[in-house]
Amino acid sequence: MVIKQLSVFIENKSGRLYEVMQILGDEGINVSALSIADTSEYGIARIIVTEPSRAVQLLKEQDFSVQVTPVICCKLDDKPGELKRMLGGFSEDNISIEYMYAFSKGEDALIILRAEDCDKAIESLTKHHLEIVRASDIYQI
Repeated sequence: MVIKQLSVFIENKSGRLYEVMQILGDEGINVSALSIADTSEYGIARIIVTEPSRAVQLLKEQDFSVQVTPVICCKLDDKPGELKRMLGGFSEDNISIEYMYAFSKGEDALIILRAEDCDKAIESLTKHHLEIVRASDIYQI
């Protein structure tokens, strides 16, 4: 249930994200989800890919700083109030979220989240009858 997300540290200059995508794309590695946070000097590209271990190896060979971070994906109905329901369960169970990003796919909303304690977050989602997406499913989106 835990997904391996790549956190790639990238200089904040033109073409650097393209280089990351070129390395992955040239090797047939698909990007399932992507989020970028930046500062004036560098950015962190949070990426979920089809082959995380191989992607890490390829990026490190090209001198990119890459870290693997465990995240969780929750599938909600893409309608008002669903995110509130998920966050209400976390609040009730005292689960802290470090960051999250989301996207829609058809009638579903997929929420990628990094919790302080992934196991507790999974327990909370299960307890509140929310669907957790398996790593193998998210890698193939």
